Amino acid sequence: MLFRLYQPGDFAQLYAVEEQCFLPPLRFSRQFMRQTIQSSASATWIAEEQTEMAGFAIVEWSRQRGAIIAYIQTLEVHPNHRRSGIATELLRRLEASAEAAGAEHIWLHVDAENAAAIHLYRTNGYQFQGRQEHYYLRNRAAEIYVKALTPHSSSGTPSGESSAKFRVSEP
Repeated sequence: MLFRLYQPGDFAQLYAVEEQCFLPPLRFSRQFMRQTIQSSASATWIAEEQTEMAGFAIVEWSRQRGAIIAYIQTLEVHPNHRRSGIATELLRRLEASAEAAGAEHIWLHVDAENAAAIHLYRTNGYQFQGRQEHYYLRNRAAEIYVKALTPHSSSGTPSGESSAKFRVSEP
């Protein structure tokens, strides 16, 4: 399995994975996906096997109250490639991109009924921070998870973790 950053020619395959993973109305629009991927404050990682996209993941970051905070917009693995470690490796790469951008924390929403995804995040050190009712369409709740990161300064050395408790703000 090859893991690499997104390239503009990847969009058709990326969106095909989105269509396999989510049905309307839960699916992101093409426009939203393009805007998110093209943001200078994001990184999109691709997992591919012999030019076939097996999955992808997107992280964005922004400055909030003086600190850089990263948000996992999505992490998707094609149904034919699940349970093979792809999601774990994509997650690791999202975290590395967020750390390189100087993020102190990384957080996400996950469907409260998606036990496999919740297990992935908990296993990889994410801590439950709360629940947001009616987050997804059809009145589905989301659980919120966060993980402290060790951001890197411009010299490339770890800059230490924030001692402040992370507080989730609404996107």
